[in-house]
Amino acid sequence: MELEVKLTGIHAVLAIVAGYVSFLLSTGAISGLGKNEVLAVLAGLIILYLAGQLSERIFGKEEVGGFKGWLWSGIVPFFFIWIVVWVILFNH
Repeated sequence: MELEVKLTGIHAVLAIVAGYVSFLLSTGAISGLGKNEVLAVLAGLIILYLAGQLSERIFGKEEVGGFKGWLWSGIVPFFFIWIVVWVILFNH
């Protein structure tokens, strides 16, 4: 159970970062890129992929449990937190 908590924690922190980056990209706060929601979603998905790779390197591929373990302890919390942070920042 402790591994699942650590895995979720890593994904939660990176989801907050992804939400902020998505906010910056979707509002045009980064000069030269304009308002680009597609790029914001792509950035979030890239950060999710990097979080998965980081988790596998830290804990080992077998310990994470493959895609099924990564789905419930990584992807689902990441997606939920990423969207919530992005919407809160966008509507603020």
